[in-house]
Amino acid sequence: MESVTLTYPDGDRRLTALDAVSLRVAAGELAAIVGPSGSGKSSLLAVAATLLRPDEGRVIVAGEDTARLGARARTALRRERVGIVFQQSNLLPSLTALEQLLVVEDLRGRGARRVRAARGRAAELLESVGLDGPVQRRRPHQLSGGERQRVNIARALFGGPSVLLVDEPTSALDHERGERIVELLAEVTRRHRTATVLVTHDHGLLGRADRVLSMADGRLAPPPHRPEARER
Repeated sequence: MESVTLTYPDGDRRLTALDAVSLRVAAGELAAIVGPSGSGKSSLLAVAATLLRPDEGRVIVAGEDTARLGARARTALRRERVGIVFQQSNLLPSLTALEQLLVVEDLRGRGARRVRAARGRAAELLESVGLDGPVQRRRPHQLSGGERQRVNIARALFGGPSVLLVDEPTSALDHERGERIVELLAEVTRRHRTATVLVTHDHGLLGRADRVLSMADGRLAPPPHRPEARER
């Protein structure tokens, strides 16, 4: 993101959600963003995901300047290059953990043959986030909160994205399970070489991040007290 400004209408004026924000995240890097509610964190993720177009500035994903793309091309870029881990897992209740990933392949229009061929890859990806064979056959109501979030992460990674955007993934988990999820995010960031942006309110989970930034009033800055970076 280069000098990105985003405003919203508010009566007869406009509110500034992002104020000349610049952020560069490299492949294999986990950048964490902290800040109070209303500081602009959700707006930053929405712009980075190309869900919102900024008033000013550029958003570049895997070398592609998204400002030069039409709506259809931006949708394709988001589908192929951006993985999103939502605060709530948003899993389809009737599908097993394995099927949650396969339906993504189907939605990409790859066809039934490609979906069948992807089954082994989906199983391997779920295993890599700590979900073995029996768990893969369970539906969301049979999974713990931490297991549902692991499915959510695997689903976001399934298309091989360049960018992974993670919105408060531990908000519904206790601290211990939240720590394990952030550790997993750090591991998959290195393994899959994604440029990962993690938004979190929990300062106790920042030790695994490569970089921590603080957001206030739509602006990014280093935090007043930087937690120790994780060991590589």
